[in-house]
Amino acid sequence: MKRFDIIDGMRGYFLVFMLINHLIFAGGYWLVKVNHNQLAFVEDAQGFVFLSGLLIGMVYARKMVKNGYAAGRNAIYSRAFELYRYAMGIVLAVLAAQMILPDAYTVWYNWVGYTTFDDPLRLAAIATFLFQPTFMDILPQYIVYMLFAPLLVKLVLEDKWAYVLAGSLVVWMAGQLGLQQIVTEPLNHLVMGPDDQGIRASFNLFGWQIVFYSGLVLGAMTSTGKIDWSRILTPENTFIPKMALIVTLFFLPLRLMTANGWLPEFMLGKFASMEIRADFGPVYLLNFIAVATLVTWLLVAGPKHSSGFVRGAAGVLTWVFSLKFLQLLGRHSLYVYVWHVGLVYAVYYFDGRTPELSQLTKTAIAFVGIALLALPAIWREREKFFGTGEEPAAAMKQQTKSVR
Repeated sequence: MKRFDIIDGMRGYFLVFMLINHLIFAGGYWLVKVNHNQLAFVEDAQGFVFLSGLLIGMVYARKMVKNGYAAGRNAIYSRAFELYRYAMGIVLAVLAAQMILPDAYTVWYNWVGYTTFDDPLRLAAIATFLFQPTFMDILPQYIVYMLFAPLLVKLVLEDKWAYVLAGSLVVWMAGQLGLQQIVTEPLNHLVMGPDDQGIRASFNLFGWQIVFYSGLVLGAMTSTGKIDWSRILTPENTFIPKMALIVTLFFLPLRLMTANGWLPEFMLGKFASMEIRADFGPVYLLNFIAVATLVTWLLVAGPKHSSGFVRGAAGVLTWVFSLKFLQLLGRHSLYVYVWHVGLVYAVYYFDGRTPELSQLTKTAIAFVGIALLALPAIWREREKFFGTGEEPAAAMKQQTKSVR
């Protein structure tokens, strides 16, 4: 199996559950409860952002080593601009649909606010990522992080990775204290629209950048051989997974209590201040580090462990992330993410225009949506799936050359 296959499978896994979580139905639906986020303060967005940073580090560090800093920087910026076009394209598609579909403005109001083509201020806010419609916010933060990625990859290559991590930690702490409001509050008033919405974002960029850039550092160090995971994550070195498991088990009952409303009221205030998802608060950071470490150790060292239970757990994880469907989605994850936004908006519109659906119907729609996730990936690999008229001729030419 290629080294990226498992990572692609993980990204595909996160995309599937992202779709499940983002499908909004009147009255809710049971499938959204079948999720790892019910057992830990670890969600699909965190894994998706971390793996994106990891791959940026792995792929572009190698490009910089081979072709120089300028080539790597230009490749990253080219990718960021491509993603920017997709981010703007999905917004324009939704706004165009809003003009055509009956009652779409009313149904989608909570998600896009009063956003129309005749409001240049709101369009400018969207273009600069200050106003982000619901579920359209992962790509913008990803693009912003990529703007700083070339310099940070370069620093890692110069063995200054500790400075990168220290800087990321400082920025994360600034985000927890709300220091970004020195800038965002004036901007909020500047772009305030008639719907009393100015800056609109689900993610505090100062807080969530630590997920992306920690992945970038690890990816760059891995691809350049500065980290040998086979020596660190060994079956014999059980201290790392044991500590990760302890932290994971510590948060497990707390997550169960918060997910089901069982946390005592006198604890809510203190706990809630540490568990702000938008800021990627300390609860999310610690729990994510623990779960990510435990999963990584199981994938790398678990198959060789002496315990049959550990080998079994590692086998289950490997099997899940080796599913061809998930790996297909993961290979084209950012295109699939854009497509998933369209699916989510379409389902929300349908649900808003019909009487409340049954749980069976909602579940069927969710599974159809999961299947439809693969369409952009299949399209991008259409030659592999369907072939072209040129392939037989190319194959015959290759055979002729071999005979010669």
